[in-house]
Amino acid sequence: MLGWALTFLVIAVIAAVLGFGGIAGTAAGIAKIIFFIFIVLLVISLIVGALRGRTPKL
Repeated sequence: MLGWALTFLVIAVIAAVLGFGGIAGTAAGIAKIIFFIFIVLLVISLIVGALRGRTPKL
């Protein structure tokens, strides 16, 4: 999921450089939403893992 967020971020940067403001804004918004979903799922995963007594595998 983090890969998708980075992909949309790169698309947003490229679109902004080329002057496509609407596409850049949309891609940046999608990247932001996916990134925050990733963060929420990571925190939930870490909490559930801690409650089960497992150590996180980083």
